[in-house]
Amino acid sequence: MATRREIKQEAVARVQDERAARRERSAELKAMDPAERSAAKAADKAAARAAKADRKAERAEARAGMDRAARRADKRRERVYRKVGHRPRRAVGWGVAAVAVVGVGALAAPYAAGIARVSSLTFTDDTPAAAAAREAALGVAEDVADEGLVLLKNDAGTLPLDGGVNVFSFASFNLRLGGGGSGGSNTAGAPTLYEALAAQGIEHNTALYDSMVEAGAEHADGPSNAFVQIAGGMLGQGDHEPAPDYLTDDVLAQAAEFSGTAIVVVGNDGSEGSDFTAEQLRLTAAQHDLLDKVTSVQDEVVVVVNSGNQMELGFLDEYPEITAAVWMGTPGPQGATSLAKVLTGAVNPSGHLTDTYATDVTSAPSTENFGDFSYENVARSFLDYEEGIYVGYRYYETRYAGDEAGYAAAVQYPFGYGLSYTDFTWDAAEPVVTADTVTVDVTVTNTGDVAGKDVVQVYFSAPYTEGGIEKSAIELAGYAKTGVLEPGASETVTVEYAVRDMASWDTAAGVYLLEAGDYEISVRTDVHTPVASYTTTVADDVVHDADPDTGVAYESRFGYVEGDLTYLSRSDWDGTWPTVEDADLVASDELLARMDPQVAPTEGDAPTYGADHGLVLADMVGLERDDPRWEEFLDQLTLEEQVDLFSYGAYRSVAIDRLGVPSITMLDSPAGLNSLFSPLDAAAYPTEVVVASTWNDELAYAVGASVGTEANAYGVEVWYSPGMNLHRTAMGGRGFEYFSEDPLLTGAMAAAVISGSQDQGVLTTIKHFVLNDQEVNARSGINVFASEQALRELYLRPFEIAVKEGGATGAMSSFINLGGSWAGGNEDLLQGVLRGEWGFDGFVSTDAVLGGWMDPELAARHGNDWMLAVFPAATVDATTAAVEADPVGMGAALRDRAHTILHTVARTTAMSS
Repeated sequence: MATRREIKQEAVARVQDERAARRERSAELKAMDPAERSAAKAADKAAARAAKADRKAERAEARAGMDRAARRADKRRERVYRKVGHRPRRAVGWGVAAVAVVGVGALAAPYAAGIARVSSLTFTDDTPAAAAAREAALGVAEDVADEGLVLLKNDAGTLPLDGGVNVFSFASFNLRLGGGGSGGSNTAGAPTLYEALAAQGIEHNTALYDSMVEAGAEHADGPSNAFVQIAGGMLGQGDHEPAPDYLTDDVLAQAAEFSGTAIVVVGNDGSEGSDFTAEQLRLTAAQHDLLDKVTSVQDEVVVVVNSGNQMELGFLDEYPEITAAVWMGTPGPQGATSLAKVLTGAVNPSGHLTDTYATDVTSAPSTENFGDFSYENVARSFLDYEEGIYVGYRYYETRYAGDEAGYAAAVQYPFGYGLSYTDFTWDAAEPVVTADTVTVDVTVTNTGDVAGKDVVQVYFSAPYTEGGIEKSAIELAGYAKTGVLEPGASETVTVEYAVRDMASWDTAAGVYLLEAGDYEISVRTDVHTPVASYTTTVADDVVHDADPDTGVAYESRFGYVEGDLTYLSRSDWDGTWPTVEDADLVASDELLARMDPQVAPTEGDAPTYGADHGLVLADMVGLERDDPRWEEFLDQLTLEEQVDLFSYGAYRSVAIDRLGVPSITMLDSPAGLNSLFSPLDAAAYPTEVVVASTWNDELAYAVGASVGTEANAYGVEVWYSPGMNLHRTAMGGRGFEYFSEDPLLTGAMAAAVISGSQDQGVLTTIKHFVLNDQEVNARSGINVFASEQALRELYLRPFEIAVKEGGATGAMSSFINLGGSWAGGNEDLLQGVLRGEWGFDGFVSTDAVLGGWMDPELAARHGNDWMLAVFPAATVDATTAAVEADPVGMGAALRDRAHTILHTVARTTAMSS
């Protein structure tokens, strides 16, 4: 068996040979005339495709004859090869922005003016109403953290604690209460774990505490500035846990005498701007050494997992002395208080995981294409979602269906998993199935000794035909959480979902198809643990060819996003396993053209500018967007005013005093209002992964309502939230900022948050629309390729729920290029799906304008209303030039953007202030 060093040396040699061959071929192509070069490129592409197919077939044949150990070695060899060829980059995109902010004094006048404009924002955060809103927010944050913490393990009733405890680990001094970047929040001054334990009457070992202080442990508030957080994430935060040399024999002996129970905190930092490596999601050597020492003198060890991303937690089962574990995620300012309440039993944990916790995070097929992959013939990177629909539990539950031993080896904690201090029994009634809905009633009874809440999860399994439409072996259909049940008490909860939700996207036909056959409906405590199961039969295929709410016909719109890729199939796991081939490294001429589209001028009449109809925006309040009086109002705008409305979309909009148009303020972030450029004393909340772990829509609504109340107190009209991208892998740096790996849970939680905020009159932006599922290269115009089935069933689905059930009034398009076409200027996405199929009538903003691929002309023409340009001078110039080049087509497009912006402003609280 080859050593790791030998495998790496082999990979380096292989990559060097391939790069030398490509350089040689590039020189040959360069020497050809254009016609010959074009033909040679086409031949190279065809040959590469054929070679790729041959290699896949050869590898599949070779792997078929290998034993398990050999297959694992082969997989490792390929993984190392890919890592050598495509090393992940951590500092991208935002590094430019951070340098720009730090070096603002050296910028040219227009850029300095841009910073000055957003940094001049002021907030009414010192009023009684603001103080009352922040005080109420603390209660909401604590309620969410109480229910969002997940009990992973509790052998022999280790928890709740009933006496003094030793608290080990430097990490216990500074719990990670939030993530970093624009999605972070200021948790300075939050209670420490030690303070929280004391408040719950639990004595900790002060001598041990003093030993850690002497060794360098200290309580410190992290930076609240988003750019500092982002920079820290890019550069690496370093190990929070040093080698435990300070735990001498005397210290350990004193700890053993003080108590037989210990708490150890482990975790890691997530931040916008950087991703994790698999190694960073595992215990460090120092953390292993710490556990070795602690378990040598403690009979009961409670591990607290303080991470917003899925870590590898196999170590929990490696030490018999680790008898209990709690996942706390990144739980906001009251996180330590909630943790102490859970540890002591003041709160019975009722949280459930929103992700699959795999034994090996790299075993997910999505990790094969995660990272940094760049073209050789153009300065652009790419990312292939070759795993198709098999993300998270959709992979593990399908791959290991019928193979319990294989599943147990691959998955430690299933999606939806969570324990309680009490016991529940369920009595599930047979589902009521009509032509339109499935309804399941479940009576939950607390048969234990303490009060608690429980979560009922309902799943369906659709029939699968080998070689047909890909289907997960199981999918979440709905869920419900009980209220507090006292011992002996019961509650009946109802889960209802649409029959058509069990249909699958048929790309070939451009419809959703509910195939004939038997469908299993199961009631489960988590995705892998059934309580009751029933079968309903669909007699004949049912075709859904139009959106049920708008009546707009479906069609397959995203063939160019699928690209020329092989997507993972359950009918041939090995033969379709994701890979990155040499051919993928060369952008085709078709792709290059899509990345730089040319728009021909339009014939006809240019729009009217500068008319005088005597209207002001107050006259338009309450009118529907299609009311004809809007046309008269829009005639009054000058071209310059329209360009400014469109271009100045970063955090505050443009005011037009002569028409009574006020400026409105728009702020980040999902964990609480966050002003990147000017001071704001706002409340912090648990991150979205903790909100979702409550499985409680009412608490998600409470978060939105609380932020909305705060926003009104501060004079903020739009909240850049919620974040709705999926946990495609465990390594995505903003996993803390998004809800789940599952689209239904993500969409339902987002819809509740949106409803809460908008019921207070504060508009929201669902983001980042769409495929913004990793940080590496996200801010440099990455091309993402995905199957249309995965795009619709996984990545678009939560946004659809947010629009239809949450009534979302705004959306933020992503940095991402869908198959080469920027999301913020993609007509199929913004007009065809969002506004067409789903009937969305709100506004769309870009994400921060950081690169030339975020073309304002494409944005204006294809439905993106606001450019979030901190430095808007370049956007103003480009937009004005585009109108001059095409006064009819671009003029009409810009007028449409101004229409949406003004309709949005007319819906805000700014019109009543």
